[in-house]
Amino acid sequence: MKAKEFDKKFDDGEEDILEDLDLSTIKKPNQEQKRVNVDFPVWMIESLDKEAGRLGVTRQSIIKVWLAERIEQQASVNKAMVRI
Repeated sequence: MKAKEFDKKFDDGEEDILEDLDLSTIKKPNQEQKRVNVDFPVWMIESLDKEAGRLGVTRQSIIKVWLAERIEQQASVNKAMVRI
């Protein structure tokens, strides 16, 4: 199928375009995973587990979320410093 045909099918919204896509090859950008090992003190693991349990998520999830928040926060600070 040509791109123009696909675009028209999508724009018209009358037909399901999913049948025209190969969903087995879909990847989210910047989502490739790499395993790392990190040693934490026992008190930190206990605190992480307690908070993860309170939120109903896994320890790994809470670590990822908190790290992502901190990285975004630091990027904002660095961006602001560049403007000064």
